[in-house]
Order: sequence, then C-alpha cells, then structure tokens
Amino acid sequence: MKGDLFSSEHVVRPSTAPGMSVENAKCLKYTVDGEMFARQGSMVAFRGDLRFERKGQGVGGMLKRAVTGEGLPLMTVRGRGEAWFAQEAQNCFVVEVEPGDEFTVNGRNVLCFDATLSYRITTVKGSGVVGGGLFNSVFTGQGRLGLVCEGSPLVIPVTPEQPVYVDTDAVVGWTARLEPSLHRSQSIGSMLRGGSGEAVQLMLRGEGHVVVRPSEAKAHKPQQH
Repeated sequence: MKGDLFSSEHVVRPSTAPGMSVENAKCLKYTVDGEMFARQGSMVAFRGDLRFERKGQGVGGMLKRAVTGEGLPLMTVRGRGEAWFAQEAQNCFVVEVEPGDEFTVNGRNVLCFDATLSYRITTVKGSGVVGGGLFNSVFTGQGRLGLVCEGSPLVIPVTPEQPVYVDTDAVVGWTARLEPSLHRSQSIGSMLRGGSGEAVQLMLRGEGHVVVRPSEAKAHKPQQH
C-alpha cells in the first residue's frame, strides 16, 4: 500500500522497553509488562495479551474504583502487550514524577500512569463545592504520568513574591510547594450588575510551576461503554 498515510510519520514505532512513550502529539503508547492504569474509555487500540478491568486492587493496594476530578473512573490494564491511549484528539504529555515530588492534576487531564505511582483525591480548602479545578488528584512516588490538554499548555512559574491566579476551569495542575486557595476578584454586587462572571480564581502561592490550558472547560460528554 502506498500514500502519505502509510509513511513513517504515521506508522507506529516498535517498542524498545516497557512503559509509557509518546506515539505522536495526540496519542500515548504504553508497553505493558505487568500492570498500569488508564482513564476508562481512553484505549484506542492494543495488541498482545492484555486485560482491561474497571475494578481492581492497586495504587498502593487501594484502587477504590478510582475516580478523577469529573467522576470518570480509571481502569486497570494487566498482561503483556502494547496499548494506545488518547482522549478526543487532545494534546498528550508525559510528566516524570521523582521520589519526593508531588504533582497535583485536575482529573479531567489524567490519561494514564504507572502502577508505581500513588495518588490521593483532594479539594481546595474553602471551596465548599466539587468541580472545575477544585477537585484534584495528587500523584506521588516514582513513575510516569500521562496527561491530556486541549491546545498547547502554558507553564507559568510561581514565586513567593508573585502568586499566580488561574481560572478554575483552565487549570491543569501544579507542582509541590505551592499552596492553592480561592481568590474572589469581583464583588457579588458587581456580578449582579452584569459583571464578567470571572469572580473566583485559584490562587497559587509559593515556589513552583502551574500548568494552564488555553481554554475553559467544556461540558463533558457522557461516556459510551
């Protein structure tokens, strides 16, 4: 077969080692030799002897039918083979989590991750609600974390002298040693008089980086199973 479609640009590359790799800008490949975790419904292709399970034990022995920030469950992938993961053609990135690191990420941006990583679900103090960038997963341990983002993300340095304010619908995640809190930039009276509605942002103080996507959240489409 001939044509640009069958050029080396599009044909998948052979695996050289187990684990996660970037197949292209919109897709991650995971060469499984044991166990890993992925966003449910994100597998677009696989080959080999792999099993996909909605339930299971893992992530420190307590995979609690894991939920991400939007209530989307994770799945366990076990066996030996290759699997490709993507989410609505969003851009894909890999974060290397080292021992002692801590990376907080919005659940909607989680695509897949190594079984060597642990995580816990947290909310921003004082939020009073669950949604947007207020309900997040904190990843620790050592391993790779695959993320998706609509468009090219902005990585903004945060310093003790200059906090960064982020729309709660646009935040992807932030590094350790940053303290998140809610910041109200507009009075209720202003909102009632027809203000912009950009009333509450996530304020990050400390020293580190915050990752922001160049768009606000869209209404989530129901998953098809």
